Amino acid sequence: MSAVSAENAVTLRPMTGQDIDRCLVLERELFAEEGPWSAQAFRTELSSDTHYLVAVDSSGEIVGYAGLAVLGRQGDAGGVETEVRTIAVAPRARRRGIGTALLTALLSKADELDAPVFLEVRVDNQPALRLYERNGFQQIGVRKRYYRPVGVDAYTMRREARSARARAEEATG
Repeated sequence: MSAVSAENAVTLRPMTGQDIDRCLVLERELFAEEGPWSAQAFRTELSSDTHYLVAVDSSGEIVGYAGLAVLGRQGDAGGVETEVRTIAVAPRARRRGIGTALLTALLSKADELDAPVFLEVRVDNQPALRLYERNGFQQIGVRKRYYRPVGVDAYTMRREARSARARAEEATG
């Protein structure tokens, strides 16, 4: 699946274990002060019920990645929920629609499951907040000092399941 404009062609594909080392370089660059994920953390995520993607540019370089966890099961009392685990885009590749493409792919997976989507985001990350709000997320809470060791707060956000959004549109439409 391709994303963004032709001159900035990026392909999204499933993340594999072979991508971990390249993702770690980006992880350390982007999340150094919050404690970047380890190789083991990526391996654990890939071995569980998750949907991880990488964004690869025309030279084969990974310029972004994102992950969505599936929590619960169809038929469980609480149903299925999903959680955006991470979205990362290399600084040199920003403002090209890669973050939007990654998020859109994750949201499509959640919509296939008819599941709400949750996430946490730094309260001072305005570009991410705008992206999430444009895509139907609403702030539902604050987690104090969530990002350690720096102690920055996080907003918790939620996007309703596809069926709930459709019902809300019918009620207001």
